[in-house]
Amino acid sequence: MNPPQLFSLAGRNALVTGASRGIGRALAEGLAAHGANVVCAARTTADLETLTAAIQAAGGQAKALSMDVGDRDSLPAAAAAAEACFGPIDILVNNAGVNFREPLAEISGEHFDRILSINVAGMLFLTQAVAKGMMTRRSGKIINVGSITTGFGLSNLAVYTLTKGAVGQLTKALATELGRHNIQVNALCPGFIMTPMTNKLWSMPHMQEWGQRRIPLGRIATPADLVGSAVFLASGASDYVTGHSLFVDGGFTAGEPWPIPIGGGNVAPPGEIA
Repeated sequence: MNPPQLFSLAGRNALVTGASRGIGRALAEGLAAHGANVVCAARTTADLETLTAAIQAAGGQAKALSMDVGDRDSLPAAAAAAEACFGPIDILVNNAGVNFREPLAEISGEHFDRILSINVAGMLFLTQAVAKGMMTRRSGKIINVGSITTGFGLSNLAVYTLTKGAVGQLTKALATELGRHNIQVNALCPGFIMTPMTNKLWSMPHMQEWGQRRIPLGRIATPADLVGSAVFLASGASDYVTGHSLFVDGGFTAGEPWPIPIGGGNVAPPGEIA
């Protein structure tokens, strides 16, 4: 008997938002490499055309689709357009997101509305549009891309942290509602990732030093570090996993090395440190 191909996505149709670069691009390429037909969606299609050409050159199937997740009223039609590419959507990856790094005193109403419209409202209403078909077919995988801030606070990111915390709770709520339809809903929560949007930040020597010291695995991640986890959540291997936030953060949220002296007689006496 041949073992089941737990991580195969052959014959599955996936929609990845925010696919033009960074994390979204890596996830689209990774799902395609495991057999999925991938609809690559973003607001502008120039980078998407490059992405889909690269996927096709590697032997995969992909199509580009212009979609503005921040335009709530357009999402039902956008979901229908995505399904017209390859057929019904089996895997939805809600990756599109935006961020403005601002201290509390400088947060603007315009930025607040923009972040919420994409990171929360867009995710919710695109999921609503796609999940209707999944419910009818009694099958589906929904992956909401959260953040390290889904479960951890960082300064000068109040609004972004608010939205990514909401992603974690939305994931739980949808998992409980859609489970009876055999739809699994999980969140993929990246740690610090080197992308075109963050290269400037992480190229600063003090940021590199802090990241390497604070992250137990000792390095800033690349988008490729997320692919295995995304394939797991999209595949049959995760059929009994739902409502879970999977932190792919090099151990950042687990804690950090404690510089307690050990060896050479430098350990404190038992009971002296709680």
